[in-house]
Amino acid sequence: MRKFLKWVARIAGLLLVVAVAIFAFGWFKSSAGLERSYVVNDPPLAMQRDAATIERGAHLFATRGCADCHAANGEGRVVLDAGPVFKVVAPNITPGGVVKSYSADQVAASIRHGVKADGHAMVFMPSAEYSGMGDEDTAALVAYLQSLPASSNDPGPLEIRPVGRVMYALGQLPLLPAEHIDHSPRSRTAPPIAATAEYGAYVAHGCTGCHGANFAGQHVPGTPPSFANARNLTPTGLGSWTAADFRRALREGKRPDGSAIDPFMPWQAYSKMTDVEIDAMWAFLQTLPATPTGK
Repeated sequence: MRKFLKWVARIAGLLLVVAVAIFAFGWFKSSAGLERSYVVNDPPLAMQRDAATIERGAHLFATRGCADCHAANGEGRVVLDAGPVFKVVAPNITPGGVVKSYSADQVAASIRHGVKADGHAMVFMPSAEYSGMGDEDTAALVAYLQSLPASSNDPGPLEIRPVGRVMYALGQLPLLPAEHIDHSPRSRTAPPIAATAEYGAYVAHGCTGCHGANFAGQHVPGTPPSFANARNLTPTGLGSWTAADFRRALREGKRPDGSAIDPFMPWQAYSKMTDVEIDAMWAFLQTLPATPTGK
């Protein structure tokens, strides 16, 4: 019995050493990523602050997922508390919040590059979904954000917890999207607004964070295992869906059979899209190659 207990103690000690080593590796790698600096030198935005521009920016804020994380008026909120993994907090992005000293171009860099004014990467900001946003649309969104009433709300700090750091180190958590974005200086032009596949591809790029780069569906990166997978949006996944079915899904959050879409899907934001935007997305999805789910 004594010999057995001695072996148990040795195994427990070895496991403890391995666990400490893994967490130390995760801490070191995540800290290195957080300390890395990026340089963003996109051409300066041509800012306009007329009513039409502000209205366009408000539409983008409401329909491109900004309000889902940062709250309806940009005041910030706790998005998700995943225990030992992380606590995701979207900051206050009104003129009274974290961007109060940012220039318009620095706000644009945070949106499209996931980079703060000090050059460090933003945590969990899904900038890869906005990296191709046209200059005019970006300027309109920035103008809208800078027109918001200043809020003093402080939703608290974002927390990257031990398991989250290890997951990041192992490539299982998209902690710092800036690491995977092309930061080369360039102008960006959006396609003409029309119910075309070209414009649909532009609008639907914001769906890639959940549905995958090829829209074939996946388990949403960083979400708990209990979360439902994002649907395959290629012809393989949509099957017999019609344009009317797709429109109903985004307008009402209902599948063709009338069942409710998982509430994690931000259909409430997409319900505010114009008919042209929704029809354009449908036109684009019809051009995708049929791809097995998760492939």
